[in-house]
Amino acid sequence: MSEVPGRDSEAEDGTTGSAESDSDVERRHLPVLLDRTVRLFEPVLSARPGVVLDATLGMGGHAEALLRSFPETTVVGVDRDPEALELARRRLEPYSRRVRLVHDVADRVPEILAEQGLSGLDGILFDLGVSSLQLDEAERGFSYSRDAPLDMRMDSTAGTTAADVLNTYSRGELTRILREYGEEKFASRIAARIVRERDREPFVTSARLVRLVYDSVPAASRRSGGHPAKRAFQALRIEVNGELEVLRRALPAGIDSLNGGGRIVVMSYHSLEDRIVKRTFAERAKSRTPLDLPVELPGHGPELRVLTRGAEFADEQEVAANPRASSVRLRAAERIQEGV
Repeated sequence: MSEVPGRDSEAEDGTTGSAESDSDVERRHLPVLLDRTVRLFEPVLSARPGVVLDATLGMGGHAEALLRSFPETTVVGVDRDPEALELARRRLEPYSRRVRLVHDVADRVPEILAEQGLSGLDGILFDLGVSSLQLDEAERGFSYSRDAPLDMRMDSTAGTTAADVLNTYSRGELTRILREYGEEKFASRIAARIVRERDREPFVTSARLVRLVYDSVPAASRRSGGHPAKRAFQALRIEVNGELEVLRRALPAGIDSLNGGGRIVVMSYHSLEDRIVKRTFAERAKSRTPLDLPVELPGHGPELRVLTRGAEFADEQEVAANPRASSVRLRAAERIQEGV
């Protein structure tokens, strides 16, 4: 296995890069802000039977806690990663009568509900970003800390790979992706080198890209902020999976699918995601009645009541036990019932 320059001891979300069995991965995959998530759903799920859509099921840690805590709750678990769905299926087997697993993307909430014969939801959960499972499998190409094929697809059965992006996008497109999705100051310089190098030989595996990014960033800038390839890999992953576009569509669709009093909980792991969540919640929590009118117009009132004061973070104890929690930002809101 190839070494890469300046290799960090941890991958993008704080997980280490060693190969593990399915059972090892499940033991080490600790759901972030688990107790807080359960408490946020408790008012709507403890009193009556309910349906929660876990829009980013992963290996099912949050779903398991909700099923265990609320015996009359059904969870519809959605994930685009077939392997994650299989691991979640095994984990949730004790609750199989209250679980429905769906291989799909989070922005297709209305279609998923229609296919499941459901008219609305009492809760919807998003735990965004790349999972420990995906980082730990070298052949998926998500981690910059090991040499692997440049894939990065969350659904490995379809779509464009990271290698396709590197080898076919224009210099301008690569610059935009690196700057917008990776918040990379040296995006133009890196993009120019990618185009120059791919003319010599197409990009296939990650070590070559890591070396290129490392050499493109000035030495002074490599001394802080972690490995410089981290930003480039984040940008490519977001582009390959259309993560921000999916989130922009999925949040409104999820909110619209909530029953009155239903709740939405979103955990994001970088500022780009959190900004979308914050803006969406703020827009839906505002009245659309003109300011000069003395009464609320029917159908123009706020649709959401925000439950969190700003973003919530994991405490020091959780971060020490689960490094992935160090960057989490949690926001939650409740669908306002009409006439209330």
